[in-house]
Amino acid sequence: MAETTVVHLLRHGEVHNPGGILYGRLPGFHLSETGQLMAETVAKAVGGRDIVALYSSPMERAVETATPLADKLGLDIVQDARLIEAGNLLQGRKLGQGLAVLRDPRNYRYFWNPLRPSWGEAYPVIVARMKSIIDEARAAARGHETVLVSHQLPIWAIRSAAEGRRLWHDPRRRQCTLASLTTLTFDGDRLISIGYSEPAGSLDTGPSIPGA
Repeated sequence: MAETTVVHLLRHGEVHNPGGILYGRLPGFHLSETGQLMAETVAKAVGGRDIVALYSSPMERAVETATPLADKLGLDIVQDARLIEAGNLLQGRKLGQGLAVLRDPRNYRYFWNPLRPSWGEAYPVIVARMKSIIDEARAAARGHETVLVSHQLPIWAIRSAAEGRRLWHDPRRRQCTLASLTTLTFDGDRLISIGYSEPAGSLDTGPSIPGA
């Protein structure tokens, strides 16, 4: 008989970033106090589920988000680079208000193809690496549940692919808030449903900086 396996894709919590930097894959960006509370809230919300494996992007903000859940479940955190934030050539720049980064002439050379996108890691590449780690984690947790802590764009990209939608999109329309859960349920090897929840939604103070 087929077994039901559940894969939860958890976006990390709020990051301490007073300078408004597009941090991308830069090291040294940790959860804020609110982000830590988000991580603890998620751990309380799902800590009673049948979760048998826990994976995380190697970025500090992701590992720190996974830590309260690891402590509650008594699991080790398996760090995997396939869950890392999308590559972005604009990382390290101060975004300012709105789409100011798009109006800076120094950045024009990065925007020649928004469908790829030309300023960062290609969408199909993101989808391929996310699918690879999801398949591996699903096999390891077969018949149970697993949590993978990642970042907004990788989670949204694999969800879009799973739902058969185009990969290029308006970043402002992503349904993937801080510390949210995108849940994939499999019957054997067949994806049967995609769910979404925000267990720490009451702590979200508003739009966050892209590249997170």
